[in-house]
Amino acid sequence: MAALAFAVLMLAMIGGSEAAWCICKPDLGDTALQKTLDYACGAGADCTPILQNGACYSPNTVKDHCSYAVNSYYQRKGQTQQACDFSSTATLTTTDPRLSGLGPTSSISTDNINGGFLPKAGMGSLLLLLLIAICSGMGLLG
Repeated sequence: MAALAFAVLMLAMIGGSEAAWCICKPDLGDTALQKTLDYACGAGADCTPILQNGACYSPNTVKDHCSYAVNSYYQRKGQTQQACDFSSTATLTTTDPRLSGLGPTSSISTDNINGGFLPKAGMGSLLLLLLIAICSGMGLLG
């Protein structure tokens, strides 16, 4: 049983996936960002939260709305690298945009399907929880 617990621990450490967000490049002008925002909203992003009176309307900047829209599109299209290109006006980041000043900081949806900025738990997290459950069942955690 200890060998199984060790194997699960190793998988948790090497098999994890890193969260990613798609954001608009902050060094671009509002005209380019607005074009990207319009495309993302018209091509499948859920832009309802960034409409006036929406949950993610503030901060009301083209940059923040653009990042919300491209991330929504990216999440809805299965988080593929190609889903975050937008003619080189967007980029992937592993830093949570809410913490870095690169995206909306208001209350945002917490699921990827609806375009929220919070990622799904990585496989590593799930394996770690499994390890904890196994160890708890074996009495190794007290």
